[in-house]
Amino acid sequence: MPEPQDLDPRRRRLVFRALHRGTKEADLMIGGFVTRNIAVFSEADLDAIEAILEHWDVDLADWLCGRRPIPPEADSPMLRRMAEECGRTGAGVPPGAER
Repeated sequence: MPEPQDLDPRRRRLVFRALHRGTKEADLMIGGFVTRNIAVFSEADLDAIEAILEHWDVDLADWLCGRRPIPPEADSPMLRRMAEECGRTGAGVPPGAER
């Protein structure tokens, strides 16, 4: 995983936005996903992440945890990818925390 200072400004901004959502649950799920993948995202992927970050935390958390299905108007390949990864065992566990 690259250090933040090694990323271009757009990627640094997206990592910051993803890690500072306002709720711990969203910070861990969304921020973790973005941090793990930011270096390999294409420009189109970055556009998709920016669109996802416009949704409310409570909605994103519910969709990513599977508490509610992703509604058609919010559905995208990137959001489904994020939900799949966040649904795995251990997703959202802070780095260094014991499982």
